[in-house]
Amino acid sequence: MKKIHTIIYAALASCLIIGFTIWQLFFNPRHLPSGDYISQSTSQNGKYTVKVDQSNGGATTDFAIRGEVTYNNETFNKTKNIYWNYPQEKASVKWINRDTVNISGHVLNIKKDTFDFRSENE
Repeated sequence: MKKIHTIIYAALASCLIIGFTIWQLFFNPRHLPSGDYISQSTSQNGKYTVKVDQSNGGATTDFAIRGEVTYNNETFNKTKNIYWNYPQEKASVKWINRDTVNISGHVLNIKKDTFDFRSENE
């Protein structure tokens, strides 16, 4: 009986490790590829800057757009990915107010919202 429990715990631990590794490699927004700089826009109060990059996946994929917000007044200028869309070749950034930005038609509150095309249907 003790051997069965050990096998079950080992299998569960293996599944957790494999699942976490897959999530880190493919779905964690912190690990999105960087790309070629397109533009950046700073909020009206100067606290935030959204930088937009175009990512080229190579010959077999289309372009993607990544948007990253930088918190300018925080220690070490903390950054966070808030926008990832595929396929998309160009992007426009317009600030609606000091905490809300419109990136190519997707309105995001930079403190709590993100857009990722991979989870759009969820």
